[in-house]
Amino acid sequence: MISLHPVDYFIIIWFLAIIIGVGAYFSKVASKNVGNFFVAGRSLPWWIAGTSMVATTFAADTPLAVTGLTAKYGIAGNWFWWSFVFGGVLTAIFYAVLWRRSGVITDIEFTELRYSGKPAAILRGFRSIHMGILINGIVMGWVMLAMATIFQVVLGWPKVEATILAAVLALAYTLLSGLWGIAVTDVIQFVLAMTGCVVLAIIAVVKSGGISGIEDKLVQLYGEGGAGQILSFIPDPSSIYLPIAMFLTYIGLNWYATWYPGAEPGGGGYVAQRMFSCKSEKDSKLAVIWFTFAHYVIRPWPWILVALVSLVTWPNLENPEMGYPMAMSTFLPVGLRGLIIAAFLAAFMSTMASQISLGSSYIVNDFYMRFIKNDASKRHYVGVARIVSVIQLVIAIVIAFMLQSVANAWQFLVIIGSGTGLVYLLRWFWWRINAWSEISAMAAAAVVGISSSYIFPGNWVAQMWLTFASVTAVWTTVTLLTEPEKEETLIGFYRKLHPAGFWSDISKKSGVAGDRITASHWISWAFGVAFILCSLFGIGKIILGEYDTGILLATGAAVSFLVVYGNIMKEPTGQAIKKLARLKNPAKP
Repeated sequence: MISLHPVDYFIIIWFLAIIIGVGAYFSKVASKNVGNFFVAGRSLPWWIAGTSMVATTFAADTPLAVTGLTAKYGIAGNWFWWSFVFGGVLTAIFYAVLWRRSGVITDIEFTELRYSGKPAAILRGFRSIHMGILINGIVMGWVMLAMATIFQVVLGWPKVEATILAAVLALAYTLLSGLWGIAVTDVIQFVLAMTGCVVLAIIAVVKSGGISGIEDKLVQLYGEGGAGQILSFIPDPSSIYLPIAMFLTYIGLNWYATWYPGAEPGGGGYVAQRMFSCKSEKDSKLAVIWFTFAHYVIRPWPWILVALVSLVTWPNLENPEMGYPMAMSTFLPVGLRGLIIAAFLAAFMSTMASQISLGSSYIVNDFYMRFIKNDASKRHYVGVARIVSVIQLVIAIVIAFMLQSVANAWQFLVIIGSGTGLVYLLRWFWWRINAWSEISAMAAAAVVGISSSYIFPGNWVAQMWLTFASVTAVWTTVTLLTEPEKEETLIGFYRKLHPAGFWSDISKKSGVAGDRITASHWISWAFGVAFILCSLFGIGKIILGEYDTGILLATGAAVSFLVVYGNIMKEPTGQAIKKLARLKNPAKP
Protein backbone atom coordinates (compact mmCIF):
# COMPACT_ATOMS: atom_id res chain seq x y z
CA MET A 1 0.00 0.00 0.00
CA ILE A 2 1.24 3.51 -0.77
CA SER A 3 0.32 6.84 0.76
CA LEU A 4 -0.59 9.78 -1.44
CA HIS A 5 1.09 13.18 -1.19
CA PRO A 6 -0.99 16.37 -1.62
CA VAL A 7 0.60 16.72 -5.06
CA ASP A 8 -0.80 13.30 -5.97
CA TYR A 9 -4.29 14.32 -4.89
CA PHE A 10 -3.91 17.55 -6.89
CA ILE A 11 -3.16 15.57 -10.09
CA ILE A 12 -6.10 13.21 -9.54
CA ILE A 13 -8.56 16.02 -8.80
CA TRP A 14 -7.51 18.01 -11.87
CA PHE A 15 -7.88 14.92 -14.05
CA LEU A 16 -11.43 14.35 -12.80
CA ALA A 17 -12.30 18.03 -13.25
CA ILE A 18 -11.14 18.00 -16.87
CA ILE A 19 -13.08 14.82 -17.69
CA ILE A 20 -16.33 16.02 -16.12
CA GLY A 21 -15.83 19.41 -17.79
CA VAL A 22 -15.58 17.82 -21.23
CA GLY A 23 -18.76 15.85 -20.52
CA ALA A 24 -20.61 19.00 -19.53
CA TYR A 25 -19.37 20.81 -22.67
CA PHE A 26 -20.81 18.14 -24.97
CA SER A 27 -24.03 17.61 -23.03
CA LYS A 28 -26.15 19.92 -25.22
CA VAL A 29 -25.01 18.22 -28.42
CA ALA A 30 -25.60 14.75 -26.99
CA SER A 31 -29.12 15.52 -25.83
CA LYS A 32 -30.49 16.41 -29.28
CA ASN A 33 -31.13 12.86 -30.50
CA VAL A 34 -29.92 9.26 -30.31
CA GLY A 35 -27.79 9.80 -33.43
CA ASN A 36 -25.75 12.44 -31.64
CA PHE A 37 -25.77 10.50 -28.37
CA PHE A 38 -24.68 7.13 -29.77
CA VAL A 39 -22.81 7.84 -33.04
CA ALA A 40 -21.60 11.45 -32.64
CA GLY A 41 -23.62 12.66 -35.62
CA ARG A 42 -21.34 10.54 -37.88
CA SER A 43 -18.70 13.26 -37.79
CA LEU A 44 -15.63 11.77 -36.08
CA PRO A 45 -12.25 12.15 -37.83
CA TRP A 46 -10.15 8.99 -38.11
CA TRP A 47 -7.63 9.86 -35.41
CA ILE A 48 -10.29 10.53 -32.76
CA ALA A 49 -12.31 7.44 -33.70
CA GLY A 50 -9.24 5.18 -33.74
CA THR A 51 -7.87 6.53 -30.48
CA SER A 52 -11.28 6.10 -28.89
CA MET A 53 -11.27 2.45 -29.95
CA VAL A 54 -7.89 1.75 -28.40
CA ALA A 55 -8.69 3.72 -25.25
CA THR A 56 -11.78 1.56 -24.81
CA THR A 57 -9.73 -1.63 -25.04
CA PHE A 58 -7.25 -0.25 -22.49
CA ALA A 59 -8.82 -0.56 -19.07
CA ALA A 60 -7.45 -1.46 -15.67
CA ASP A 61 -7.94 -5.12 -16.58
CA THR A 62 -5.53 -5.26 -19.52
CA PRO A 63 -2.21 -4.61 -17.73
CA LEU A 64 -3.21 -7.13 -15.05
CA ALA A 65 -4.21 -9.78 -17.60
CA VAL A 66 -1.05 -9.23 -19.68
CA THR A 67 1.01 -9.57 -16.51
CA GLY A 68 -0.73 -12.86 -15.75
CA LEU A 69 -0.26 -14.19 -19.29
CA THR A 70 3.42 -13.22 -19.37
CA ALA A 71 4.10 -14.72 -15.95
CA LYS A 72 2.43 -18.00 -16.87
CA TYR A 73 3.42 -18.44 -20.53
CA GLY A 74 6.28 -16.01 -21.15
CA ILE A 75 6.15 -13.09 -23.59
CA ALA A 76 4.79 -15.45 -26.27
CA GLY A 77 1.71 -15.98 -24.10
CA ASN A 78 0.47 -12.66 -25.41
CA TRP A 79 -0.33 -14.38 -28.71
CA PHE A 80 -3.65 -15.07 -26.98
CA TRP A 81 -4.58 -11.52 -28.01
CA TRP A 82 -1.81 -10.71 -30.52
CA SER A 83 -3.37 -13.33 -32.83
CA PHE A 84 -6.34 -11.02 -33.34
CA VAL A 85 -4.08 -8.69 -35.36
CA PHE A 86 -4.89 -10.75 -38.47
CA GLY A 87 -8.59 -10.06 -37.98
CA GLY A 88 -8.02 -6.43 -37.05
CA VAL A 89 -6.27 -5.68 -40.34
CA LEU A 90 -8.91 -7.73 -42.17
CA THR A 91 -11.59 -5.48 -40.67
CA ALA A 92 -9.74 -2.36 -41.79
CA ILE A 93 -9.20 -3.50 -45.38
CA PHE A 94 -12.49 -5.29 -46.14
CA TYR A 95 -15.17 -4.25 -43.65
CA ALA A 96 -14.65 -0.68 -42.42
CA VAL A 97 -16.16 0.98 -45.50
CA LEU A 98 -19.12 -1.41 -45.43
CA TRP A 99 -19.92 -0.51 -41.82
CA ARG A 100 -19.73 3.18 -42.69
CA ARG A 101 -22.12 2.71 -45.63
CA SER A 102 -24.63 0.74 -43.55
CA GLY A 103 -25.96 3.86 -41.81
CA VAL A 104 -26.94 1.91 -38.70
CA ILE A 105 -26.69 3.15 -35.10
CA THR A 106 -25.61 -0.22 -33.66
CA ASP A 107 -24.11 -3.36 -35.14
CA ILE A 108 -27.21 -5.21 -33.91
CA GLU A 109 -29.46 -2.94 -36.00
CA PHE A 110 -27.53 -4.36 -38.96
CA THR A 111 -29.50 -7.58 -38.36
CA GLU A 112 -32.68 -6.20 -39.90
CA LEU A 113 -30.78 -4.51 -42.70
CA ARG A 114 -29.30 -7.84 -43.79
CA TYR A 115 -32.14 -10.22 -42.82
CA SER A 116 -35.94 -10.04 -42.80
CA GLY A 117 -39.11 -11.29 -41.14
CA LYS A 118 -39.63 -12.80 -37.70
CA PRO A 119 -36.26 -14.59 -37.56
CA ALA A 120 -34.48 -11.25 -38.05
CA ALA A 121 -36.66 -9.56 -35.40
CA ILE A 122 -36.06 -12.43 -32.95
CA LEU A 123 -32.31 -12.27 -33.57
CA ARG A 124 -32.22 -8.50 -33.11
CA GLY A 125 -34.27 -8.59 -29.92
CA PHE A 126 -32.32 -11.48 -28.41
CA ARG A 127 -28.91 -10.03 -29.26
CA SER A 128 -29.85 -6.64 -27.84
CA ILE A 129 -30.53 -8.20 -24.42
CA HIS A 130 -27.74 -10.77 -24.68
CA MET A 131 -25.13 -8.17 -25.63
CA GLY A 132 -26.52 -5.16 -23.78
CA ILE A 133 -27.06 -6.88 -20.45
CA LEU A 134 -25.16 -10.18 -20.15
CA ILE A 135 -21.99 -9.76 -22.24
CA ASN A 136 -21.68 -6.05 -21.49
CA GLY A 137 -22.17 -6.80 -17.80
CA ILE A 138 -19.37 -9.39 -17.85
CA VAL A 139 -17.01 -7.00 -19.63
CA MET A 140 -17.73 -4.12 -17.25
CA GLY A 141 -17.58 -6.57 -14.35
CA TRP A 142 -14.04 -7.68 -15.07
CA VAL A 143 -12.98 -4.07 -15.69
CA MET A 144 -14.33 -3.14 -12.25
CA LEU A 145 -12.71 -6.20 -10.68
CA ALA A 146 -9.33 -5.06 -12.02
CA MET A 147 -9.83 -1.48 -10.80
CA ALA A 148 -10.89 -2.72 -7.39
CA THR A 149 -7.76 -4.90 -7.22
CA ILE A 150 -5.55 -1.89 -7.96
CA PHE A 151 -7.30 0.24 -5.35
CA GLN A 152 -6.97 -2.53 -2.77
CA VAL A 153 -3.30 -3.30 -3.37
CA VAL A 154 -2.04 0.20 -4.09
CA LEU A 155 -4.15 2.35 -1.80
CA GLY A 156 -5.65 -0.10 0.67
CA TRP A 157 -9.15 1.18 -0.08
CA PRO A 158 -12.15 -1.05 0.61
CA LYS A 159 -13.15 -2.94 -2.53
CA VAL A 160 -16.85 -2.10 -2.55
CA GLU A 161 -16.57 1.63 -1.94
CA ALA A 162 -13.64 2.13 -4.35
CA THR A 163 -15.30 0.24 -7.20
CA ILE A 164 -18.63 2.02 -6.85
CA LEU A 165 -16.93 5.43 -6.68
CA ALA A 166 -14.96 4.88 -9.89
CA ALA A 167 -18.01 3.45 -11.68
CA VAL A 168 -20.18 6.42 -10.71
CA LEU A 169 -17.53 8.82 -12.05
CA ALA A 170 -17.52 6.98 -15.38
CA LEU A 171 -21.30 7.03 -15.49
CA ALA A 172 -21.46 10.76 -14.77
CA TYR A 173 -19.78 11.96 -17.93
CA THR A 174 -21.30 9.18 -20.06
CA LEU A 175 -24.77 10.46 -19.17
CA LEU A 176 -23.71 14.01 -19.91
CA SER A 177 -21.78 13.80 -23.11
CA GLY A 178 -22.73 10.91 -25.38
CA LEU A 179 -20.24 9.49 -27.87
CA TRP A 180 -18.63 12.81 -28.89
CA GLY A 181 -17.67 13.56 -25.31
CA ILE A 182 -16.56 9.97 -24.74
CA ALA A 183 -14.41 10.00 -27.88
CA VAL A 184 -12.72 13.31 -27.04
CA THR A 185 -12.02 12.33 -23.44
CA ASP A 186 -10.79 8.96 -24.70
CA VAL A 187 -7.96 10.79 -26.49
CA ILE A 188 -7.01 12.59 -23.29
CA GLN A 189 -7.31 9.44 -21.23
CA PHE A 190 -5.27 7.29 -23.60
CA VAL A 191 -2.37 9.75 -23.59
CA LEU A 192 -2.49 9.99 -19.80
CA ALA A 193 -2.85 6.24 -19.28
CA MET A 194 0.05 5.38 -21.59
CA THR A 195 2.21 8.06 -19.96
CA GLY A 196 1.58 6.52 -16.55
CA CYS A 197 2.34 3.00 -17.79
CA VAL A 198 5.57 4.09 -19.50
CA VAL A 199 6.74 5.93 -16.38
CA LEU A 200 6.02 2.89 -14.20
CA ALA A 201 7.82 0.56 -16.63
CA ILE A 202 10.94 2.75 -16.77
CA ILE A 203 11.15 3.13 -13.01
CA ALA A 204 10.49 -0.57 -12.34
CA VAL A 205 13.11 -1.69 -14.88
CA VAL A 206 15.75 0.76 -13.64
CA LYS A 207 15.22 -0.26 -10.00
CA SER A 208 15.48 -3.92 -11.02
CA GLY A 209 18.93 -3.47 -12.55
CA GLY A 210 17.92 -2.62 -16.10
CA ILE A 211 17.12 -5.08 -18.87
CA SER A 212 20.40 -6.95 -18.38
CA GLY A 213 19.76 -7.21 -14.66
CA ILE A 214 16.27 -8.64 -15.27
CA GLU A 215 17.66 -11.15 -17.78
CA ASP A 216 20.34 -12.26 -15.28
CA LYS A 217 17.73 -12.76 -12.57
CA LEU A 218 15.53 -14.76 -14.95
CA VAL A 219 18.49 -17.07 -15.64
CA GLN A 220 19.12 -17.46 -11.90
CA LEU A 221 15.49 -18.31 -11.20
CA TYR A 222 14.51 -20.32 -14.27
CA GLY A 223 17.78 -21.47 -15.84
CA GLU A 224 19.27 -20.48 -19.20
CA GLY A 225 16.68 -22.39 -21.20
CA GLY A 226 13.76 -21.21 -19.10
CA ALA A 227 14.82 -17.56 -19.34
CA GLY A 228 15.18 -17.92 -23.12
CA GLN A 229 11.69 -19.34 -23.42
CA ILE A 230 10.21 -16.61 -21.23
CA LEU A 231 11.81 -13.90 -23.39
CA SER A 232 11.01 -15.55 -26.73
CA PHE A 233 8.38 -13.84 -28.90
CA ILE A 234 7.48 -17.07 -30.68
CA PRO A 235 7.58 -20.36 -28.73
CA ASP A 236 9.69 -23.26 -29.93
CA PRO A 237 8.13 -26.75 -30.12
CA SER A 238 9.69 -27.76 -26.80
CA SER A 239 8.50 -24.73 -24.85
CA ILE A 240 7.36 -25.58 -21.34
CA TYR A 241 5.66 -22.20 -20.98
CA LEU A 242 3.47 -21.92 -24.08
CA PRO A 243 2.64 -25.31 -25.62
CA ILE A 244 3.01 -25.29 -29.40
CA ALA A 245 -0.56 -26.62 -29.80
CA MET A 246 -1.87 -23.56 -27.98
CA PHE A 247 0.21 -21.20 -30.10
CA LEU A 248 -1.00 -22.83 -33.33
CA THR A 249 -4.60 -22.54 -32.09
CA TYR A 250 -4.09 -18.83 -31.52
CA ILE A 251 -2.78 -18.11 -35.02
CA GLY A 252 -4.65 -20.85 -36.89
CA LEU A 253 -8.13 -20.52 -35.40
CA ASN A 254 -8.60 -17.88 -32.74
CA TRP A 255 -8.60 -14.72 -34.86
CA TYR A 256 -11.19 -15.62 -37.50
CA ALA A 257 -13.38 -18.19 -35.76
CA THR A 258 -13.98 -16.51 -32.41
CA TRP A 259 -16.25 -13.68 -31.41
CA TYR A 260 -14.58 -11.58 -28.71
CA PRO A 261 -15.37 -8.01 -27.54
CA GLY A 262 -13.14 -5.54 -29.36
CA ALA A 263 -11.86 -8.20 -31.78
CA GLU A 264 -15.06 -9.36 -33.45
CA PRO A 265 -14.39 -10.90 -36.90
CA GLY A 266 -15.31 -8.19 -39.37
CA GLY A 267 -15.81 -5.68 -36.58
CA GLY A 268 -18.57 -5.26 -34.04
CA GLY A 269 -19.44 -3.65 -30.72
CA TYR A 270 -17.69 -0.39 -29.94
CA VAL A 271 -15.25 -0.88 -32.86
CA ALA A 272 -18.18 -0.93 -35.30
CA GLN A 273 -19.79 1.96 -33.42
CA ARG A 274 -16.70 4.10 -34.02
CA MET A 275 -16.49 2.99 -37.68
CA PHE A 276 -19.99 4.16 -38.54
CA SER A 277 -19.47 7.29 -36.47
CA CYS A 278 -16.66 8.43 -38.79
CA LYS A 279 -17.21 11.30 -41.19
CA SER A 280 -16.18 9.33 -44.31
CA GLU A 281 -15.35 5.85 -45.55
CA LYS A 282 -11.62 6.58 -45.69
CA ASP A 283 -11.76 7.92 -42.13
CA SER A 284 -13.42 4.68 -41.09
CA LYS A 285 -10.67 2.57 -42.66
CA LEU A 286 -7.80 4.75 -41.37
CA ALA A 287 -9.37 4.73 -37.90
CA VAL A 288 -9.15 0.92 -37.74
CA ILE A 289 -5.56 0.94 -39.06
CA TRP A 290 -4.57 3.45 -36.37
CA PHE A 291 -6.49 1.50 -33.72
CA THR A 292 -4.76 -1.74 -34.70
CA PHE A 293 -1.32 -0.10 -34.55
CA ALA A 294 -1.95 1.59 -31.21
CA HIS A 295 -3.59 -1.52 -29.76
CA TYR A 296 -0.89 -4.04 -30.70
CA VAL A 297 2.24 -1.90 -30.95
CA ILE A 298 2.06 1.11 -28.62
CA ARG A 299 0.36 -0.50 -25.62
CA PRO A 300 2.00 -3.89 -24.87
CA TRP A 301 5.65 -3.29 -24.01
CA PRO A 302 5.28 -1.12 -20.89
CA TRP A 303 3.00 -3.84 -19.45
CA ILE A 304 5.28 -6.70 -20.51
CA LEU A 305 8.30 -5.02 -18.92
CA VAL A 306 6.46 -4.64 -15.62
CA ALA A 307 5.38 -8.28 -15.93
CA LEU A 308 9.04 -9.35 -16.30
CA VAL A 309 9.95 -7.24 -13.27
CA SER A 310 7.21 -8.94 -11.27
CA LEU A 311 8.51 -12.37 -12.38
CA VAL A 312 11.93 -11.73 -10.86
CA THR A 313 10.71 -9.73 -7.86
CA TRP A 314 7.79 -11.95 -6.79
CA PRO A 315 8.40 -15.25 -8.62
CA ASN A 316 5.89 -17.35 -6.70
CA LEU A 317 2.75 -15.24 -6.63
CA GLU A 318 -0.40 -17.34 -6.30
CA ASN A 319 -2.18 -14.89 -8.59
CA PRO A 320 0.43 -13.46 -11.00
CA GLU A 321 -1.97 -10.70 -12.08
CA MET A 322 -1.27 -9.11 -8.69
CA GLY A 323 2.29 -8.42 -9.84
CA TYR A 324 1.26 -5.26 -11.67
CA PRO A 325 -0.41 -3.39 -8.78
CA MET A 326 2.36 -4.64 -6.47
CA ALA A 327 4.90 -3.01 -8.81
CA MET A 328 2.91 0.21 -8.62
CA SER A 329 2.95 0.03 -4.84
CA THR A 330 6.64 -0.87 -4.59
CA PHE A 331 8.45 1.25 -7.18
CA LEU A 332 6.58 4.55 -7.51
CA PRO A 333 8.06 7.57 -5.70
CA VAL A 334 6.05 10.38 -4.14
CA GLY A 335 4.83 12.77 -6.81
CA LEU A 336 4.27 10.10 -9.45
CA ARG A 337 1.70 8.14 -7.50
CA GLY A 338 -1.07 10.55 -8.39
CA LEU A 339 -0.07 10.29 -12.05
CA ILE A 340 -0.36 6.50 -12.12
CA ILE A 341 -3.63 6.50 -10.17
CA ALA A 342 -5.02 9.12 -12.55
CA ALA A 343 -3.72 7.05 -15.48
CA PHE A 344 -5.58 3.97 -14.34
CA LEU A 345 -8.68 5.97 -13.55
CA ALA A 346 -8.43 7.29 -17.12
CA ALA A 347 -8.14 3.81 -18.59
CA PHE A 348 -10.95 2.53 -16.40
CA MET A 349 -13.33 5.39 -17.10
CA SER A 350 -12.79 5.39 -20.87
CA THR A 351 -13.66 1.70 -21.08
CA MET A 352 -16.59 1.94 -18.70
CA ALA A 353 -18.02 4.95 -20.51
CA SER A 354 -17.80 3.25 -23.90
CA GLN A 355 -19.33 0.04 -22.60
CA ILE A 356 -22.14 1.91 -20.88
CA SER A 357 -22.84 3.88 -24.07
CA LEU A 358 -22.70 0.75 -26.22
CA GLY A 359 -24.92 -1.31 -23.93
CA SER A 360 -27.56 1.40 -23.64
CA SER A 361 -27.53 1.84 -27.44
CA TYR A 362 -28.39 -1.86 -27.78
CA ILE A 363 -31.22 -1.71 -25.26
CA VAL A 364 -32.69 1.57 -26.49
CA ASN A 365 -32.18 1.36 -30.25
CA ASP A 366 -32.58 -2.38 -30.76
CA PHE A 367 -35.10 -3.33 -28.09
CA TYR A 368 -37.02 -0.38 -26.64
CA MET A 369 -37.44 1.60 -29.88
CA ARG A 370 -37.91 -1.52 -31.99
CA PHE A 371 -40.34 -3.52 -29.84
CA ILE A 372 -41.81 -1.29 -27.10
CA LYS A 373 -42.17 2.39 -28.07
CA ASN A 374 -41.26 3.65 -31.52
CA ASP A 375 -43.15 6.95 -31.66
CA ALA A 376 -41.68 8.98 -28.79
CA SER A 377 -39.65 12.19 -29.00
CA LYS A 378 -35.90 12.19 -29.54
CA ARG A 379 -35.29 13.54 -26.06
CA HIS A 380 -37.42 10.76 -24.61
CA TYR A 381 -35.07 8.13 -26.04
CA VAL A 382 -32.01 9.96 -24.76
CA GLY A 383 -33.64 9.99 -21.31
CA VAL A 384 -34.36 6.26 -21.51
CA ALA A 385 -30.73 5.68 -22.54
CA ARG A 386 -29.56 7.41 -19.39
CA ILE A 387 -31.86 5.32 -17.18
CA VAL A 388 -30.66 2.13 -18.89
CA SER A 389 -27.06 3.22 -18.26
CA VAL A 390 -27.68 3.33 -14.51
CA ILE A 391 -29.29 -0.13 -14.57
CA GLN A 392 -26.35 -1.54 -16.53
CA LEU A 393 -23.93 -0.17 -13.98
CA VAL A 394 -25.74 -1.84 -11.08
CA ILE A 395 -25.71 -5.19 -12.92
CA ALA A 396 -22.02 -4.84 -13.71
CA ILE A 397 -21.16 -4.12 -10.07
CA VAL A 398 -22.91 -7.33 -9.03
CA ILE A 399 -21.02 -9.33 -11.67
CA ALA A 400 -17.71 -7.76 -10.59
CA PHE A 401 -18.03 -9.33 -7.16
CA MET A 402 -18.79 -12.73 -8.72
CA LEU A 403 -15.69 -12.90 -10.96
CA GLN A 404 -12.43 -14.40 -9.71
CA SER A 405 -9.92 -13.60 -12.49
CA VAL A 406 -9.70 -11.23 -15.44
CA ALA A 407 -7.85 -13.75 -17.65
CA ASN A 408 -10.38 -16.47 -16.86
CA ALA A 409 -13.22 -14.15 -17.87
CA TRP A 410 -11.39 -13.44 -21.14
CA GLN A 411 -11.04 -17.13 -21.89
CA PHE A 412 -14.68 -17.84 -21.00
CA LEU A 413 -15.92 -15.34 -23.59
CA VAL A 414 -13.53 -16.75 -26.18
CA ILE A 415 -14.84 -20.29 -25.62
CA ILE A 416 -18.55 -19.39 -25.87
CA GLY A 417 -17.84 -17.29 -28.96
CA SER A 418 -15.75 -19.90 -30.78
CA GLY A 419 -17.15 -20.91 -34.16
CA THR A 420 -19.43 -17.91 -34.62
CA GLY A 421 -16.79 -15.76 -36.30
CA LEU A 422 -17.15 -17.27 -39.76
CA VAL A 423 -20.84 -16.31 -39.87
CA TYR A 424 -20.01 -12.69 -39.08
CA LEU A 425 -17.33 -12.64 -41.78
CA LEU A 426 -19.36 -14.34 -44.50
CA ARG A 427 -22.72 -12.59 -44.02
CA TRP A 428 -21.40 -9.58 -45.96
CA PHE A 429 -20.16 -11.59 -48.92
CA TRP A 430 -22.43 -14.63 -49.32
CA TRP A 431 -26.10 -14.06 -50.07
CA ARG A 432 -27.12 -17.48 -48.69
CA ILE A 433 -26.36 -16.62 -45.06
CA ASN A 434 -29.65 -15.97 -43.24
CA ALA A 435 -30.89 -15.04 -39.77
CA TRP A 436 -31.10 -18.71 -38.79
CA SER A 437 -27.37 -19.02 -39.54
CA GLU A 438 -26.56 -16.52 -36.78
CA ILE A 439 -29.18 -17.84 -34.37
CA SER A 440 -27.97 -21.43 -34.68
CA ALA A 441 -24.31 -20.39 -34.42
CA MET A 442 -24.87 -18.41 -31.21
CA ALA A 443 -26.95 -21.18 -29.63
CA ALA A 444 -24.50 -23.93 -30.58
CA ALA A 445 -21.51 -21.89 -29.38
CA ALA A 446 -23.07 -21.37 -25.94
CA VAL A 447 -24.10 -25.01 -25.52
CA VAL A 448 -20.99 -26.67 -26.95
CA GLY A 449 -18.60 -24.08 -25.49
CA ILE A 450 -19.82 -24.61 -21.94
CA SER A 451 -20.10 -28.39 -22.41
CA SER A 452 -16.53 -28.59 -23.76
CA SER A 453 -15.17 -27.31 -20.45
CA TYR A 454 -16.59 -30.46 -18.83
CA ILE A 455 -15.56 -32.80 -21.66
CA PHE A 456 -11.97 -31.49 -21.73
CA PRO A 457 -11.43 -29.87 -18.32
CA GLY A 458 -8.35 -27.70 -18.30
CA ASN A 459 -7.60 -28.36 -21.99
CA TRP A 460 -8.32 -25.02 -23.62
CA VAL A 461 -7.01 -26.10 -27.03
CA ALA A 462 -9.33 -29.12 -27.23
CA GLN A 463 -12.26 -27.00 -26.05
CA MET A 464 -11.64 -24.44 -28.81
CA TRP A 465 -11.35 -26.95 -31.65
CA LEU A 466 -14.35 -28.99 -30.52
CA THR A 467 -16.50 -25.87 -30.25
CA PHE A 468 -15.36 -24.51 -33.60
CA ALA A 469 -15.95 -27.77 -35.47
CA SER A 470 -19.35 -28.37 -33.88
CA VAL A 471 -20.62 -24.82 -34.31
CA THR A 472 -19.46 -24.62 -37.93
CA ALA A 473 -21.22 -27.91 -38.72
CA VAL A 474 -24.43 -26.71 -37.05
CA TRP A 475 -24.74 -23.30 -38.70
CA THR A 476 -23.70 -24.56 -42.13
CA THR A 477 -26.34 -27.31 -41.99
CA VAL A 478 -29.02 -24.93 -40.73
CA THR A 479 -28.19 -22.40 -43.47
CA LEU A 480 -28.59 -24.96 -46.24
CA LEU A 481 -31.78 -26.45 -44.77
CA THR A 482 -33.62 -23.16 -44.22
CA GLU A 483 -35.04 -20.72 -46.74
CA PRO A 484 -32.84 -17.87 -47.97
CA GLU A 485 -33.74 -14.30 -47.11
CA LYS A 486 -36.39 -12.56 -49.16
CA GLU A 487 -35.10 -11.35 -52.47
CA GLU A 488 -36.25 -7.76 -51.91
CA THR A 489 -34.29 -7.65 -48.62
CA LEU A 490 -31.14 -8.92 -50.30
CA ILE A 491 -31.51 -6.49 -53.20
CA GLY A 492 -32.04 -3.56 -50.80
CA PHE A 493 -28.99 -4.58 -48.80
CA TYR A 494 -26.90 -4.93 -51.94
CA ARG A 495 -27.95 -1.55 -53.33
CA LYS A 496 -27.11 0.17 -50.06
CA LEU A 497 -23.70 -1.44 -49.46
CA HIS A 498 -22.78 -2.97 -52.88
CA PRO A 499 -20.48 -5.54 -51.22
CA ALA A 500 -18.13 -7.85 -53.07
CA GLY A 501 -18.39 -11.60 -52.98
CA PHE A 502 -20.93 -14.24 -53.91
CA TRP A 503 -24.19 -12.44 -54.67
CA SER A 504 -25.23 -14.41 -57.74
CA ASP A 505 -28.37 -12.98 -59.37
CA ILE A 506 -28.83 -10.36 -56.62
CA SER A 507 -26.13 -8.21 -58.19
CA LYS A 508 -27.80 -8.30 -61.62
CA LYS A 509 -31.29 -7.61 -60.26
CA SER A 510 -30.09 -4.70 -58.12
CA GLY A 511 -28.81 -2.77 -61.13
CA VAL A 512 -25.69 -1.80 -59.17
CA ALA A 513 -22.21 -3.21 -59.49
CA GLY A 514 -20.66 -4.33 -56.25
CA ASP A 515 -17.18 -3.69 -55.03
CA ARG A 516 -14.48 -6.00 -56.33
CA ILE A 517 -11.99 -7.77 -54.11
CA THR A 518 -8.73 -7.43 -55.99
CA ALA A 519 -5.15 -8.49 -55.46
CA SER A 520 -4.56 -5.00 -54.08
CA HIS A 521 -6.86 -5.73 -51.13
CA TRP A 522 -5.04 -8.93 -50.24
CA ILE A 523 -1.68 -7.21 -50.65
CA SER A 524 -2.90 -4.48 -48.28
CA TRP A 525 -3.98 -7.10 -45.77
CA ALA A 526 -0.67 -9.00 -45.94
CA PHE A 527 1.44 -5.85 -45.70
CA GLY A 528 -0.86 -4.49 -42.99
CA VAL A 529 -0.24 -7.57 -40.85
CA ALA A 530 3.50 -7.26 -41.59
CA PHE A 531 3.42 -3.58 -40.59
CA ILE A 532 1.87 -4.34 -37.19
CA LEU A 533 3.95 -7.43 -36.35
CA CYS A 534 7.25 -5.94 -37.56
CA SER A 535 6.54 -2.82 -35.49
CA LEU A 536 5.59 -4.87 -32.42
CA PHE A 537 8.61 -7.17 -32.55
CA GLY A 538 11.00 -4.47 -33.75
CA ILE A 539 10.28 -2.34 -30.70
CA GLY A 540 10.57 -5.42 -28.49
CA LYS A 541 13.95 -6.38 -29.91
CA ILE A 542 15.29 -2.84 -29.46
CA ILE A 543 14.05 -2.76 -25.85
CA LEU A 544 15.78 -6.09 -25.15
CA GLY A 545 19.05 -4.83 -26.67
CA GLU A 546 18.95 -6.72 -29.99
CA TYR A 547 19.41 -3.56 -32.02
CA ASP A 548 20.33 -5.01 -35.43
CA THR A 549 17.26 -7.24 -35.56
CA GLY A 550 15.08 -4.47 -34.15
CA ILE A 551 16.17 -1.90 -36.74
CA LEU A 552 15.69 -4.43 -39.56
CA LEU A 553 12.14 -5.16 -38.38
CA ALA A 554 11.40 -1.44 -37.99
CA THR A 555 12.53 -0.86 -41.58
CA GLY A 556 10.22 -3.64 -42.75
CA ALA A 557 7.39 -2.02 -40.80
CA ALA A 558 7.97 1.37 -42.49
CA VAL A 559 7.99 -0.16 -45.99
CA SER A 560 4.84 -2.19 -45.23
CA PHE A 561 3.03 0.90 -43.99
CA LEU A 562 3.81 2.84 -47.16
CA VAL A 563 2.34 0.03 -49.27
CA VAL A 564 -0.86 -0.13 -47.19
CA TYR A 565 -1.37 3.63 -46.99
CA GLY A 566 -0.77 4.07 -50.71
CA ASN A 567 -3.34 1.40 -51.56
CA ILE A 568 -5.95 2.89 -49.21
CA MET A 569 -5.61 6.38 -50.61
CA LYS A 570 -6.01 5.11 -54.21
CA GLU A 571 -9.27 3.28 -53.50
CA PRO A 572 -12.50 4.93 -54.77
CA THR A 573 -15.15 5.94 -52.25
CA GLY A 574 -18.61 4.44 -52.09
CA GLN A 575 -20.04 7.59 -53.68
CA ALA A 576 -17.70 7.24 -56.65
CA ILE A 577 -18.61 3.59 -57.04
CA LYS A 578 -22.32 4.41 -57.10
CA LYS A 579 -21.77 6.94 -59.89
CA LEU A 580 -19.38 4.94 -62.05
CA ALA A 581 -20.14 1.27 -61.43
CA ARG A 582 -23.55 0.63 -63.01
CA LEU A 583 -24.56 -2.54 -64.70
CA LYS A 584 -26.89 -2.99 -67.64
CA ASN A 585 -29.84 -1.17 -66.09
CA PRO A 586 -28.62 2.31 -65.02
CA ALA A 587 -32.19 3.53 -64.49
CA LYS A 588 -32.47 1.59 -61.24
CA PRO A 589 -31.47 3.38 -58.00
